[in-house]
Formats: sequence, C-alpha cells, structure tokens
Amino acid sequence: MSKTKTKKAPKGKKKQLANGHLTAKRADRHDLYERSVQEPEAEIDLLQQVWKEQRGRDCESIREDFCGTAVVCMEWVKTRRKNTAIGVDLDPEVLGWGRQRVPQRLNEEQASRIQYIQADVRTVQSDPVDCILAMNFSYYLFRQRDELREYFAAARNALVEDGMLLLDAYGGSDSFTEMEEEREIDDAFTYIWDQHKYDPISGEAVNYIHFEFPDGSKIRKAFEYRWRLWTLPEIREILNEAGFSKIVVYWEGTDEDGEGDGEWSEATEGEACPGWVAYLAAIK
Repeated sequence: MSKTKTKKAPKGKKKQLANGHLTAKRADRHDLYERSVQEPEAEIDLLQQVWKEQRGRDCESIREDFCGTAVVCMEWVKTRRKNTAIGVDLDPEVLGWGRQRVPQRLNEEQASRIQYIQADVRTVQSDPVDCILAMNFSYYLFRQRDELREYFAAARNALVEDGMLLLDAYGGSDSFTEMEEEREIDDAFTYIWDQHKYDPISGEAVNYIHFEFPDGSKIRKAFEYRWRLWTLPEIREILNEAGFSKIVVYWEGTDEDGEGDGEWSEATEGEACPGWVAYLAAIK
C-alpha cells in the first residue's frame, strides 16, 4: 500500500489565476497552502463519521487548534446552522489573513458562529467543545514527551464530558528518508514537500514546503517545520498518560491498485507501507 503523507488537493478548487500566470511574485503562500495541503470538506466528513461511530450523536462545537487560516472552522459553520467553531493559533499574521477573507467566504450569520483566539494551545482559555481538531501534524512541534503530554492534557480539559480529540499522524519507511516529493496543483503550480533532515537519535526532523511556478520562479521555504517524528504507539501512550479513556486508530482502505481509497475505519493493525496517514480519536 502506497500513501503520501501530504494530503491531496481539494477537488473543484478554482485556479487563482489563469494557467501559467501564477508566479512567485504574485502568489500568496497561505492561499497556496490551502490549495495544496488542506481538505476541510474531507476533514469534516471524517469528523462526522467518527463522532457518529464513537459518540452516537452529532458534533456541534469544535475547536481547531493550530488553525492557521481557520478554513476548517469556516467550512464547519457552513455545514449546519447549529455548528460553532473556535480557531486557535499563536501566529497573529496567519489568523489575520484568515479573518480578512471571512466576508468572501461566509455570510454574517455564519461568521458570528466563529471565535478566533491568538494563544498557545497549551494555555488557551475557551468554552468547552465537543471536539478539538489538531490536524496537519501540527502537534509534532512539541518535541519532548512532557510538552506533548501537557498539550494533550490541556486539550482534554477543554472538552465537554463526552468530548473527543481528533488527530492525524503520518509515518512509514519513507518518513525517515531525506527526500523531496513534488505534486502538481491545478496545473497552476508545483507543491514540493522537502524532508530536509532527520536525526534518528533524537527523532527530530526539519521539513520545508516550497512552491514552484510555470515561469520557473520559486518560493523556497514558504513554510518550515521543526518536528519530532512521533510514532503511533508513542502518541497513543502519551494520550493515555494525559488521561484519555480510549484511543481509536482509523486506517485508510485501499483500492485495487493498492492506493488509499478515502474510506476510513477502526483498525488495530496497520500495514508497513512506505508512507501512510492515519487518524486517532482520543475519547475523554
């Protein structure tokens, strides 16, 4: 089974400019990130599936930690009129970028159901929510076990009594290899995932995202990540140490060619493929 750690481009995304006209000078790195990495519709579909399977009721309130442009929050409040969202990020620049685009993406009623908070996810104060999302492997920035446990414990305390923390994770033999992976997006630009450095002693990795355009121009190191490459057993152990009562792993099925088919189900065993993405549902 072959899977990429980087997520597929959302289907149906409109091109920002005509094919071949997007250049490094004219491009916006946050827009490029949304188009090449994020899949808010797919995340929400998965969230709703997991909630019905694990909790037996609808999820109404979410908190998107490390939210960036908060595009998942925006998609969430569009899904149902009763849905509310909180977006938390430490970076004021990316939060501001997302908020500036709210009028283009949401009506006033929808926008009123999102709260934006600039804060550290380990110390943020927010109303209890049904589900906290920590996606795009952002919690990997906590490189020490105590730091990660502190975050998980804080997230648990911010959930309602039957709440859930939903995480993604990646791994596989390719994850430990210093390499670059390219993917064409909308025939408008190339997304480059650069696994620049990996230290097998500390488990720490330095990764970059670059973008390249049809005219040959590039945005090098548009995004930089200094992560600990946590394994699924480690993440599950630390979630247990943080007080979660149950951790369920969701593994993707495969099609006849051995590629991921977008169907997720509970699993107790995975497959030693070169690259995989999995989700973990941590039940309070």
